[in-house]
This record gives sequence, structure tokens and C-alpha cells, in this order.
Amino acid sequence: MDTIDHEKAKKYNKWVIVLSIIIPIAVAVLFGVNLRSLGFDVEPLTFLPPIYATINGITALILIIAVIAIKNKNIVLHENLMTTAIYCSVVFLVLYVAYHMTSDSTKFGGEGVIKYVYYVILFSHIVLSVIIIPFVLITYVRAITNDIERHKKIAKITYPMWLYVAITGVIVYIMISPYYI
Repeated sequence: MDTIDHEKAKKYNKWVIVLSIIIPIAVAVLFGVNLRSLGFDVEPLTFLPPIYATINGITALILIIAVIAIKNKNIVLHENLMTTAIYCSVVFLVLYVAYHMTSDSTKFGGEGVIKYVYYVILFSHIVLSVIIIPFVLITYVRAITNDIERHKKIAKITYPMWLYVAITGVIVYIMISPYYI
């Protein structure tokens, strides 16, 4: 039986803490920076929302397939899929920030009950997208340091939360896409 690599875990856990703080702060700061408003001559990257929404959808599918893989004891496939899901999330984040740094925010134009539904989904998506960062990182670190029992425990929390964030990202895009200029 393989043993837990405690030294490696200790090193990675420092990165988990740093990234769990830096990523949300950087996204919040960059989200508020519009390069065009600051006088930069950049074209709005208005083509990005359907791309990063698609990446969210792909991430959701990867997560589902990864769970099926591990339930079928296909550890290598599971590992590869989870690493791919993390890369997809990083690409999503870069594209999302790039869009918001070059384009004006789109306001939801729906009225009545659908407006409240949209904002509940959006709010829960945003809150969980911040909360999920340390969960994903801790879950991943526990896997790569061979702390499998603790990995399984936190994965039971991480997986549904991450899947929810990925799926609601697509839903938010679908609901707001008619209002893009």
C-alpha cells in the first residue's frame, strides 16, 4: 500500500491557502477594471461568453464522467479527467476575466419571477464559485499526495458543489444571452 506523502502535502497546502485567497481577490479586482474605460484601445471580447459557457458545460460533463470512472475503479482515467476539469476551470477563469476587462457588463433584462430566479441562480453560482476554490485544491492535493481516505471524504463535498457551479454557469449564460449587445 502506498503511503501518504506528508512533506509534499505540507508544501502544497501552503499553495492551497495562497491560491484560495489570491484567486478570488484577483478576479474581483480585475472584474472591476475595464481597459476601455481606462483609455486603452482594445476591442471588446464579446465573442467569449458562449466559449466560456461551453467550457463550463464541458467541465460539468468531465466531472460526471470522472465520477463514473472512479466508481468503475478506473483510477487513471479519473485522475486524467479531474486534472482536465481543473485546466478547464482555469481557462474559463482567464476568458471570463478577459471578457469583463474589455466589455461592459450585461444587465439581465427579464422581468417578473424569472428575474428573481436568475438572480438566485447567479448569486448562488458566484458565492459557490469562490467557496469551491479551496475545496478543489484540497481535494486535488489529497489525491496527489496519496491521502486517499481524506480525499474521498472531501470529494463528496467538492463534487456536487463544483458540478453545481459548472452547470449554473451554463444556465446563467443561457438566461442572460438574449441581453448581450
